[in-house]
Amino acid sequence: MIRELDVDETDRVEAPLGILTEAGVSPGTKLLVFSEGGGIVLRRAEDAINDLLGEGTL
Repeated sequence: MIRELDVDETDRVEAPLGILTEAGVSPGTKLLVFSEGGGIVLRRAEDAINDLLGEGTL
């Protein structure tokens, strides 16, 4: 699923729960957001930390 999201005047972005649910993200899940290449990446914090500790990269 591809969605276009808008940044509001307070620099916030809201993502529909449906797109997060489709990606396996449930309410209450901690996410990390970081830039990579020419875009941004959303990762489950637990997954990103495990990759960082295990592989040395996000």
